Amino acid sequence: MSTPVAIAGGTATAAGDFLKRLLKGQTQALERAPDWFTRLRSAAVDRVGALKVPSMRDEEWRFTDIAPLTGRAFEPVQTAPTLSQADITRFNIEEATHRLVFVDGVFAPALSAGVDGPGLQVTTLAQALAVRTPGIEAHLGIHAGYQDQLFSALNTAFLRDGALVMVPPETAVAEPVHLLFIATRKDGAYHPRCLVSAAPGSAVTVVEDYVALTDEAYFTNAVTEIVVADNARVTHVRVQRESGAAFHIGRCAVSLGRAAAYRSVAVALGARISRLDHCVTQAGSGSECTLDALALIGGKQIADTHSVIDHGQAHGTSRQLHKCIVGAAAQAVFNGKVLVRRGAQKTDSAQSSRNLLLSPKARVDTKPQLEIFADDVKCAHGATVGQLDADQVFYLQSRGLSEAAAKSLLSYAFGAEIIDRIPITTLKARLGEAVLANIAGTP
Repeated sequence: MSTPVAIAGGTATAAGDFLKRLLKGQTQALERAPDWFTRLRSAAVDRVGALKVPSMRDEEWRFTDIAPLTGRAFEPVQTAPTLSQADITRFNIEEATHRLVFVDGVFAPALSAGVDGPGLQVTTLAQALAVRTPGIEAHLGIHAGYQDQLFSALNTAFLRDGALVMVPPETAVAEPVHLLFIATRKDGAYHPRCLVSAAPGSAVTVVEDYVALTDEAYFTNAVTEIVVADNARVTHVRVQRESGAAFHIGRCAVSLGRAAAYRSVAVALGARISRLDHCVTQAGSGSECTLDALALIGGKQIADTHSVIDHGQAHGTSRQLHKCIVGAAAQAVFNGKVLVRRGAQKTDSAQSSRNLLLSPKARVDTKPQLEIFADDVKCAHGATVGQLDADQVFYLQSRGLSEAAAKSLLSYAFGAEIIDRIPITTLKARLGEAVLANIAGTP
């Protein structure tokens, strides 16, 4: 359906045209969907019309120019090509017995595996909504905040399907769950959606993986909501290895219950412009959160990461390490906020931003933040930006390595600290190879 769009401020013509083209493909409500779901989508369409496209005049976007994104004509994709297992073999994770595959935003059952595992629900949102699966309404669209986030609102307006992982109480899932999103079409617009719900006392590892079978430009607008209930544990590996010409906007919102634990490893290698908003709310006392991330970019890529860890209860613990390796004329952005609310006493938080520049034209804008409203806390943050140590390069050269090989080895070692924290052997090895190859090809 076609929906009129009003854009407030900025380059209204270009931004308005960008949204109008996307909304022309916004489909009708999902058949057999409950009324609350239809209302959710309708409310999101209204918010798209009320919100403006962010620009560098907005504080949260002042380092990232998305004009190359809004200036292109992307069209929503309604159908997807038929792929074979051979087409996606290189993306398979051997340890993952449960896999959901979406091609150009469309669920591909022939490529998926182990969907109906005992004690674990791994299915699509469309299937779950059709049979009125309980527990979805309480979380879908609640945590990601589409009311004041344009791209989240746009994703929710197009919400027809997505990945759903629900772990029952006191259940520990040994094998990782692989959620694979494949892009194949030039100038396509996709809106992947994930909802992960870990019930009290449960444990699961989820891999959220964005890949491409094309080198052309397209637009991925992804939203993930993760709910970790009391005493539950979720390990979340997010991999963005899309086309170097693509545009990727992602938002991940996490809610932690009492004594819950959430560990995330995010790796960004692809996309012409990528942005990840990673927001964790510690809603229960004694919860733990670890965010590790690596961005490796070159050429004219832009990789922007904004994180918020919101300590709302006492005795919370958080650790964050964000690394960037930036070559050529690329630009990396990191803005990490740790918020300690009044009453969140005994909070223990540490945040570190470490950045490596491989060329004189490479750029990093880093802004770690602490906002503390409690008086009995332990919080620290820091940031470093630098180049390779000349003495270390010389040492390796004295041992027979070429200058290029020495620099590649040192750069790889810098990023390997994050890769090594991925608890899946197959994925860790493949990403390690990809990082080494990218570094070797970065001027």
